[in-house]
Amino acid sequence: MSHIILFDGECNFCNQTVLFILKRDRQKHFKFASIQSEIGQELFMNYDIPKTVDSVILIEGNRYFTKSTAVLRICKNLDRLWKMFYFFIIIPAPIRDIAYNFVAKKRYLLGKKNACIIPKKEDLDRFLS
Repeated sequence: MSHIILFDGECNFCNQTVLFILKRDRQKHFKFASIQSEIGQELFMNYDIPKTVDSVILIEGNRYFTKSTAVLRICKNLDRLWKMFYFFIIIPAPIRDIAYNFVAKKRYLLGKKNACIIPKKEDLDRFLS
């Protein structure tokens, strides 16, 4: 089953993260949509995600995860050693989210975009539209 990652399509750091995941997800667990896209907004409504959430969102089945929990659950499905990061799930989320929030606050230092990334031809089917 594919999982859906919602990301900030205006954030250079977030776009680079999507490219990072694409390279390390050879089993194609994940599909992607920007939060700003029509499908992203539809998923927000369907999953009753608060509009105030602007972090990475991982949708698995009928549940969604945000912040460090989403990142660690993504790592669990990546290739090779990246799976090991899932071990940090044992740390309580409020403590993990301190580091996540620090990075999230600084993410626009790498710049903002007016458009989402343009995926390679072989990855087009992984982006929801």
